[in-house]
Amino acid sequence: MKIDKQSDFDKENLGFCEIDQGFGIREAIEEAKRCLQCKNPTCRKGCPIDNEIPQFIKALAEGNIGEAGSIIAKRSNLPAVCGRVCPHELQCEGTCVLNIKKKPIKIGKIERFIADFEAEMGISSVEKSKYYEGDVAVIGSGPAGLTVAGDLAKRGFCVTVYESQLEPGGILTYGIPKFRLDREVVRREIKKIENLGVVFKTGVVVGEDITIDEMLNRERFDAVFIGTGTALPKNLNIPGKELTGIMQAMYLLRMVTLFNHGDIDRKEIPIDEGDEVVVIGAGNVAFDAARTALRLGAKQVTIVYRRTRETMPALQSEYEHAMAEGVQFKWLSSPVAFEGDENVRSLQYEVQQVDEEGNITGTGELQTLAADKVVIAIGQRPAAKVISTATDIEVNPEGYVITKERPYGMTTKKGVFAGGDVVHQPATVVLAMKEAQLVAQGIAKYVEAKRLLEELESND
Repeated sequence: MKIDKQSDFDKENLGFCEIDQGFGIREAIEEAKRCLQCKNPTCRKGCPIDNEIPQFIKALAEGNIGEAGSIIAKRSNLPAVCGRVCPHELQCEGTCVLNIKKKPIKIGKIERFIADFEAEMGISSVEKSKYYEGDVAVIGSGPAGLTVAGDLAKRGFCVTVYESQLEPGGILTYGIPKFRLDREVVRREIKKIENLGVVFKTGVVVGEDITIDEMLNRERFDAVFIGTGTALPKNLNIPGKELTGIMQAMYLLRMVTLFNHGDIDRKEIPIDEGDEVVVIGAGNVAFDAARTALRLGAKQVTIVYRRTRETMPALQSEYEHAMAEGVQFKWLSSPVAFEGDENVRSLQYEVQQVDEEGNITGTGELQTLAADKVVIAIGQRPAAKVISTATDIEVNPEGYVITKERPYGMTTKKGVFAGGDVVHQPATVVLAMKEAQLVAQGIAKYVEAKRLLEELESND
């Protein structure tokens, strides 16, 4: 959904319901019929998980929704999620040949429709192998963990997922606002994975309640996958960082999610009605935090970013939504200090400039922006607890797990694999899924070879 003007929203009545309600059946089929069915579909090249896009669009155009769902299920365990939060404008839709005329097929909304229709009708497109291939433990139930669990379960593996939170889903459940991704959609996708035989053990902190070594030795798993993502936020190390009212974006988003589902009281959310809120950063998480603050009743929300709008990490569509909802922006503004007594009262920043070579430098000019609350959204890094309690797993200087190409995704400890954000810099849901699919293949090959060797040794 493209928003062209602020009047498209009533700021006083912003809510947490999904903004884009998706296609109805007539709209979906009509959109599918626009597809040219190219001989060399560039849309598929733009999809990180190589979804068979023309095939499922053709099936839908012919009215075969079940077949369309089966085609999607070959490559994706989370179509209802991807249809909502993937950066389609940069990937499949951005590479659609019709995008030359700025009218690409709305692939994301088509995928979402198919997934939602199947859920509503109780249709299952997922098939599980009848053969037993081995036992695998998965740590973390975000996009990477769910993808590995689903892919391996389809191949005949018995998979147990360990999740520290009380409900599975990771960032999908606790980190993406309800107006972009409703928790019920995530629960629905997880239920499909459970139906494959995957067991979810929630409220289990790996590194405290159980270690990786215990999974391999005591629990006798053939392999372990680490998909814990980047749980620790990066801090902004400037004067005043200890003042009350400064918070991390992921903490805010998690608390609001808990509130929206009745798990906590409104008073526990760290933003009050009438607050002037400053959000530092310009990635998608920063935009999520800014738009969430408006829905909490903030008087004014301003995003502060040290670079230009053209170089912001967030999607253009996210910027358009934020602008329409009333978010303000301070570009070329580098935070210098938080000001206040016990509570933060303002942010001091240095005005930046772009020189003739495109480099960004400080001007020396300092300005101040009033702030009752400051939200930091400058990125995250991996937590050390899971890795530090295991033996022989190496990480790089930034804390990211080191993995091998053969078998793909295996760490420096035999039988332990890793993928997603815990291996690479934080990425999108679909990029984490792409990596996880490759790691799942590596795990399957490793367990097959391991069991073959065990069989040969037992016959000697």
